[in-house]
Amino acid sequence: MTRCCVGITAYNEEANLGKLLAALLVQKLNTVEIAEIIVVCSGCTDRSEDIVREFQTRDPRILLLHQDKREGKASAVNLLLRHTKCEVIVLESADTLPLPETIEHMVTPFADPQVGMVGGRPVPTNDPKTLMGFAAHLVWDLHHQISLKKPKMGEIIAFRNIFYQIPYDTAVDEASIEPLIVGQGMKLHYSPEAVVYNRGPETVRDFIKQRRRIFAGHLYIKDTLGYKVSTMSGSKIAWLLMKNLKWDWRYVTYLPAIIGLEMWVRALGTWDYVFFKRKPYMWDMVETTKKLSTVE
Repeated sequence: MTRCCVGITAYNEEANLGKLLAALLVQKLNTVEIAEIIVVCSGCTDRSEDIVREFQTRDPRILLLHQDKREGKASAVNLLLRHTKCEVIVLESADTLPLPETIEHMVTPFADPQVGMVGGRPVPTNDPKTLMGFAAHLVWDLHHQISLKKPKMGEIIAFRNIFYQIPYDTAVDEASIEPLIVGQGMKLHYSPEAVVYNRGPETVRDFIKQRRRIFAGHLYIKDTLGYKVSTMSGSKIAWLLMKNLKWDWRYVTYLPAIIGLEMWVRALGTWDYVFFKRKPYMWDMVETTKKLSTVE
């Protein structure tokens, strides 16, 4: 039986936090034990902390860690690391929802002592008939196909508790953990059965805001840690797009616009990091991603 800690970092996540905690408490587990559920609330001004306290009365495994002000997700992750001794840590975004067997699928690969980190599969709940909904599904489908060959971590990850902290100024915590694991001779593993539902940006403005920050964060990891995540390769993504083209009206009308947007956000991210030396470790909330509707 592998004991794990499920960690959640939250900043004003009252819309989904209760649903997430409820889903974690009814996980179907066979070879895995959820020993702790630690929620780090950073500068929350909504009911996030009250929701956690309500769930604490139901289950003693739930622990609330309070930060007076928002200091960035990396700071919250480092606080979490100091408060758990579990062998495996599952880190899940507060704006996601897992399937009943997601945690089991995330943790069982650690039976292999060479596995140091596991990534799950985010599936968006956006309407794929809209421009931004199609973009969300396209992005995560490409992420899935790339991860089948070379794992890339996303909205839910699990890793061995073998380091003390991640860089405090990183904007991409998952990508910052990858080289810490690989550098110790362990391998990354992708578990496509470990599904979490999330919500992609619903507006072009939010798409640009989110993707721009992520790409700048990946440039930071490449520059400071010498590590390049698998989804940074433009040629690899272009090849997958060509390989998976379908006779579908959305590929004719939406795809050119999405390709143009992605090229634009990569240029903006490069501009932010290379010329302005911005490291957006604390970013503005992408509001439309917090409206996680009923799973379809």
